[in-house]
Amino acid sequence: MKILHIDSSILGNHSVSRQLSAETVAQQKAAHPDATVTYRDLAANPIPYLTGEHMAAFQGAPVTDAALADDLETGNGYIDDLLAADIIVIGVPMYNLSVPAQLKSWIDRVVVAGRTFQYGAAGPEGLLPKGKKAFIISTRGGVYTGDSPAAALDYQEKYLGTVLAFIGLTDVTWIRAEGLALGQDAKDAAIVQAQGEIAGLPV
Repeated sequence: MKILHIDSSILGNHSVSRQLSAETVAQQKAAHPDATVTYRDLAANPIPYLTGEHMAAFQGAPVTDAALADDLETGNGYIDDLLAADIIVIGVPMYNLSVPAQLKSWIDRVVVAGRTFQYGAAGPEGLLPKGKKAFIISTRGGVYTGDSPAAALDYQEKYLGTVLAFIGLTDVTWIRAEGLALGQDAKDAAIVQAQGEIAGLPV
């Protein structure tokens, strides 16, 4: 059993998504004591943005720059992490209605034609092996679920769920803590609710 744990919040010890993603990994690790965990902190170790040189290399152009070669090798490692993992835990706060730029950079490195998806006769097909589970820890300051008037502004969960399905990761469980900016009582209640959901996650 292999667990891939990804954090993308820039708030360090003040981050609710980091707290809850760590609790999720601990819950899964307790259920699978022999599991190994690969941890990627995308804020502490940010991934460089893609450039034209990256795209040229993806199309088969020769790579003569050592720094670019190292970066491409690192990017391949992110795909290897994803392919090897049985369980993926991602902490994703909402920043300006969407995902953090740090997480978007990771997405750009793992959504790669020929490795994690391909174009077939019926359109794009995800290439991730079947049987993987993902637990997504979603945190946001406002409320974007149910009949909230802000629901239409949610480009965080909608985007991430869509892109994961695009590469074949469809067994996704969302653990959500929202309303975190609506006062301490609302924040505490949201965290307690999320912790209860984590405690009851399937193993």
